[in-house]
Amino acid sequence: MPTDPTDRLDSERWDAAQEGAELLREGEADAAIAELERVLEADPRNPYGFHFLGAAHFEKSRFDKALKAYLSAVQLAPNYLGALVGVGHTLRMLGRHQDAMRVARQLLDRSATDGDALYLMGLSHYSLGQGAAAAEYFERFLSTSPEMEVANEVSGLLQVLRGNVERDTEAQQDARDRALN
Repeated sequence: MPTDPTDRLDSERWDAAQEGAELLREGEADAAIAELERVLEADPRNPYGFHFLGAAHFEKSRFDKALKAYLSAVQLAPNYLGALVGVGHTLRMLGRHQDAMRVARQLLDRSATDGDALYLMGLSHYSLGQGAAAAEYFERFLSTSPEMEVANEVSGLLQVLRGNVERDTEAQQDARDRALN
């Protein structure tokens, strides 16, 4: 157990949010939301509770609620990169691509090889029809050795951008975006 009281409190907050996070991993988003709301009622300054609550609302396509929760996590813990990534993807799903790219730039300013930020930037450019920029970020993303499923999806998007596959209609792109998250 950490000896620094702030480390101990952080560890306790992480532990408190883990049941909700596990429910979310098991696909039980509604149960996760109920659990995380209970956690946040007990400790309204728990950034992990807000982060996982944002993820649960994102899973349910409740993007306004997801954004509010992710922003609460970032307000409580400005260096919580996972919450910033959540903010960016939620903004993207809300059609706020420029705002999503601003978040991705903040992440890339911290680490130019941040795979999550590169992926977010690529998807945002792709959604705006900015093929060359999307391809650049997708190629950089692939160089980070991402998980196979996401790497395959990005490889498919690169084929579309290179003209090897017909570009998706807007409805297909929306479905693809939902599938990516």
